[in-house]
Amino acid sequence: MAYVITDSCVACGTCQPVCPVDAISEGDIYHIDPDTCIECGSCAEVCPSDAIKPGE
Repeated sequence: MAYVITDSCVACGTCQPVCPVDAISEGDIYHIDPDTCIECGSCAEVCPSDAIKPGE
């Protein structure tokens, strides 16, 4: 299941450049495209607000 960005996101942008498949897009909070995400977890590892979780 693709990773998801929760409401805890502070839109710092740390996750976007580490995504190897460019699945993360900018917004009020960032968003991960579930069809593009390869579930590598790179984004979750660098998120300073612990806002990225495995989807369900």
